[in-house]
Amino acid sequence: MEDPARRGDRPQGTLELLILKTLSRGANHGFGITLHIQTVSDGLLRVEEGSLYPALHRMEAQKLVKGDWRVTENGRRARFYSLTDTGKRRLAEAETNWASVAKGVQRVLRFA
Repeated sequence: MEDPARRGDRPQGTLELLILKTLSRGANHGFGITLHIQTVSDGLLRVEEGSLYPALHRMEAQKLVKGDWRVTENGRRARFYSLTDTGKRRLAEAETNWASVAKGVQRVLRFA
């Protein structure tokens, strides 16, 4: 996901969905979100800082996530993000939409 030239090959809203799903596990800081996505996807998905932080700021402005400053397990100060009720509703909608898109893509791949 890090290559801006390839933005056209992924459905719009994918990064938001990945962030919301990651935060559904509990509050996390930016690096933790990135690490979780990369680890769970077995390295297939990588989110660069240049994409992550603007998305988090946009999502915070939309009241999907809220951020507060905390100290990490390494003793560093970091902004931790968590889902709001609005973010939880958006996640449910996004998961439903993603399932529909995936189903449509599967049909095209199978029958095209």
